[in-house]
Amino acid sequence: MNPVSRIAAAATGAAALLATPVPALADAPQPPAATTTTCGWSGQQAGLSTKVCAEVTGDRVVVFGQIGLAGPPSPGTPWPPAPQELITGLSAETVGGGSLGAVSGRTVFTVSTVRVDGIVATVPCGSVLHASFAVSGAYRGPAPVTLELPVNC
Repeated sequence: MNPVSRIAAAATGAAALLATPVPALADAPQPPAATTTTCGWSGQQAGLSTKVCAEVTGDRVVVFGQIGLAGPPSPGTPWPPAPQELITGLSAETVGGGSLGAVSGRTVFTVSTVRVDGIVATVPCGSVLHASFAVSGAYRGPAPVTLELPVNC
């Protein structure tokens, strides 16, 4: 092959390579958003501690309530305490926006902390979440605890 033919063949090959579509480089996968859990102040009633919490991952929010013992039992209190049937109510909304849901139900509390789930929602970034959790039982009326939390995506 003479030098002119080699140059022509090389130019033809280079043109073919340049004409071949190259797959675009995919955007690097973003790491999953971190989940943060924030709880409101605890409320105490008749030996129980209640609080409402929210787990936020990006614009996804999971709202839940917790019921636990308020402290160590008083001297002479039978141990373990008798199970207590409780009525729970959990609700959430965005401030200035709409309701994210409300659930009510029953749960039995003994000694271990109980988590009461029920609301999972997608909220607009920059909005403020308002959540409420109330517990009532045979000898206690509801004493709601609340949480206000900005959702910063």
